[in-house]
Amino acid sequence: MAPQHRLPFEEPTAELEAALARLEASTDPNQDHSEEIRRIRRELAALKRRIFSNLTAWQTVLVARHPERPQFLDYQELIFEDFTELHGDRAFGDDRAIRAGFARLGDFKVMLIGHHKGRNLKERNECLFGCAHPEGYRKALNKMKLAAKFGLPVICLIDTPGAYPGIGAEERGQAQLIAANLMEMSRLPTPIICVVIGEGGSGGALGIGVGDRISMLEFAYYSVISPEGCAGILFKEANEQTKAAAAEALKLTSRDLAKLGILDDIIPEPLGGAHCDHREMANNLKTYLLRYLRELSDVPIPELLERRYQKFRRIGVFEEGLAEAARELVQGQTSARQAM
Repeated sequence: MAPQHRLPFEEPTAELEAALARLEASTDPNQDHSEEIRRIRRELAALKRRIFSNLTAWQTVLVARHPERPQFLDYQELIFEDFTELHGDRAFGDDRAIRAGFARLGDFKVMLIGHHKGRNLKERNECLFGCAHPEGYRKALNKMKLAAKFGLPVICLIDTPGAYPGIGAEERGQAQLIAANLMEMSRLPTPIICVVIGEGGSGGALGIGVGDRISMLEFAYYSVISPEGCAGILFKEANEQTKAAAAEALKLTSRDLAKLGILDDIIPEPLGGAHCDHREMANNLKTYLLRYLRELSDVPIPELLERRYQKFRRIGVFEEGLAEAARELVQGQTSARQAM
């Protein structure tokens, strides 16, 4: 089924999809369109495969933001059973951008946490398009600690442009709450699985993004800043050209991050993106989650925490020679000033 919203680079598929829809809707008993339908389906699949195997970084961002892309509550309904939502942070309120609750995945009982953007205008306004307030991150951490108390693994589904950038959020300690989550998740005594299912924007994503397994859907993105924000800072304007240049420079796609050693896995999406087939995407995600749960369930907690620590210590490259040269340069400049 073709999505209702078509991205600019998907336009070449429009004619084939329209022809396929006409033939499939035909009710003439005297005409057999089966061979023609099979031919168009093959051509359409080949065209989509060619388009989506060569997406630019900016096009990947557009796919990650597709309005029909499955969200937290879609995966909750398609993958998990017996979901019981838990509300509130015991301090301020119940942030609707982050959802949390007990759930069951196969034979595993888990704590499910994730961003939800909303599927219609009313829900999006309620969820602030997935941009959480401090109380959302406090709620998430409280539920993680509850999961650890009962020995339940934590699954975090990340999909946010970033934490809410309002004055109220800053007044209530947005940065401090995210920092606290990073520290507490790094030493939480239970398995944690994090998957970026759409947008992984800045500290808003990191606030529930420290875990034993870090994965992304194929056409999601994960970045320290949005391409628009980066373009505004570096180029002083955010037009199509500067946004595309910023997205390329940020190395935010799953392929880039896998090369940099950030990810454990890239979870494949259906042909044309997750928005084309929610059920297939949910089945793919379920397969990976169950594999991670089986891998982590028997690891002793001390070993689990040490592996988690070492996992994040290995991220990045340290140029010790350059650092030493910089120190010598500074010492030389200091000595020269003192001699004067």
